[in-house]
Amino acid sequence: MNAPQPALVAPRPERLRLVGQRRQTLAVMHQRLMFGMLVYAGLVALIALRILYLAAFGDHAGRKEELTALIPDRGDILDRDGQPLARTIDAWTIAVHPTKVIGDKLALAQKLAQLMPEHTAAQYFALLRSNKPFFYLRRRASPDLVEAVNALGEPGLALEREPDRLYPQTSLAAHVLGFTNIDGKGASGVERAFEAQLSNPDTRGTPVVLSISSKVQQALEAELGEAMQHFSAIGAAGVVMDVHTGEVLAMTSMPTFNPNAPGQGTPDQLFNRATQGVFELGSTFKPFTLAMAMDSGVVSGPAEMMNCPKVLPAYGHLVHDTHPFGRQCSIAEVMMESSNIGMAQIADRLGTERQKAWLKKMGFLDKPEIELKEKGRPLTPGVRWGPFETMTIGFGQGIAVAPLQLAMGYATLFDGGIYHPPTILKVRPGHPLAAGRRVFTADTSYRMRSLLRLVVMRGTGKKADAPGYRIGGKTGTAQKLIGGHYSQTINLTSFAGVFPMDDPRYVIVVMLDEPKATPETYGFTTAGWNVAPVVSRTVSRIAPMLGIAPDMNREPNMSEVLPYVQDANQDAKKD
Repeated sequence: MNAPQPALVAPRPERLRLVGQRRQTLAVMHQRLMFGMLVYAGLVALIALRILYLAAFGDHAGRKEELTALIPDRGDILDRDGQPLARTIDAWTIAVHPTKVIGDKLALAQKLAQLMPEHTAAQYFALLRSNKPFFYLRRRASPDLVEAVNALGEPGLALEREPDRLYPQTSLAAHVLGFTNIDGKGASGVERAFEAQLSNPDTRGTPVVLSISSKVQQALEAELGEAMQHFSAIGAAGVVMDVHTGEVLAMTSMPTFNPNAPGQGTPDQLFNRATQGVFELGSTFKPFTLAMAMDSGVVSGPAEMMNCPKVLPAYGHLVHDTHPFGRQCSIAEVMMESSNIGMAQIADRLGTERQKAWLKKMGFLDKPEIELKEKGRPLTPGVRWGPFETMTIGFGQGIAVAPLQLAMGYATLFDGGIYHPPTILKVRPGHPLAAGRRVFTADTSYRMRSLLRLVVMRGTGKKADAPGYRIGGKTGTAQKLIGGHYSQTINLTSFAGVFPMDDPRYVIVVMLDEPKATPETYGFTTAGWNVAPVVSRTVSRIAPMLGIAPDMNREPNMSEVLPYVQDANQDAKKD
């Protein structure tokens, strides 16, 4: 019998041992893999946290871009026609970390001075030698400059992108728009007033649409700026407003500033004279006094005659006129010639309490009702408001308001007597017209049309006329209060008007602060000579933009006033 052959298959115990070793090896490999993945995930998390930490708390010392990748863009600001007035752009920033510069600092300073000559090589060298961790060298840098700086190959130089606020129209409507601060938050103007909407991630896709018309704004700024320079005035302000809606179509204050570089503006440039400044605006107040008196029944209308002496004694004082009548005169003549004596008597008939009540209803005793935060509080006689102060306020002395409030008052007077709060937002479905309140009767509003058109046709405001556009309005020349006394040589001049006066639609107010005489004004510094022509030129430019065609055949009903005017051929007077 043959011997048995060796078995080809391992005994069962040996097979079990090999399978167990294989499973043990796989388990060890799995554990090692899981450990490696955990280590990798931990490293990634540490790197991410480090990046966030450095972005938020690293050695940026004054940098603006903390977590900029997580900050949403600020909403746009548009004019009423959709033109961008403010938007956020992705801009290049050039900075330096002095402690990280590894090259020759003197050579680097010389190259930086060539590329960015706003500083000298010595200044750059001093900056590079400082121990401060970070400096901005240029914000909103051009791509060419960024490329040139990058070519220097210095690791201590930082080239980064960050959101930046851009005002593409530069200084146009600067005081309306305002500007943002270093943290990107609104510091003034619309930027400040609508900070919540502009910075809200949920609403940033919906721009803030203003009532401002860039075309009207540009025309107003150009004409007023030229007059300010020509008459060497220290300041100016102007407003154009829709009578029916209260929308501010243009508003300017001069001197102005560039909101792209607000840090370069002086306090005088940053100050908004149109809403924040309050001024005695002189005879532009007289139409309100007459309207109050007609509504109260103390004056019957343009035909009423009154005594107009050369000098009026009143409560221990004397009231004067530049061109006194010295006779009986009509209410129409009082308005046409801007008689202080006539208006003082009308205000005296009205009385202090009724005058206060009317001014309160017109908003002249409170800050202007507008969305901007920069608003001045009117100045009044306060506890000293007695009978004589009532008379002086009647002809525009002793009360100081913002030019916007004056425009608001004229809009009220000629919108059928209805007051609508002024607004810087476009009236549309998202921002409907605010409810108005009645201040004057519709009859008084209508009767004032021919009286103010008379002032421009034959009175103190003749140089404000623009053929075909039927401007009506009132000049105002106020002596400035210097050292507690009214100056006899330094004036503030203004004109408040409405066009077209037969169907009032728009208000225009312009003001010059301390204009100087010129040869063509024959030494006069009064409103009829310096601001009235500004109104004429501005209206001639903006009326076609606003859809108003010139018409030489239309006028208010002048038969209501012309029969009561004796002299129809006087030169423009100094009121």
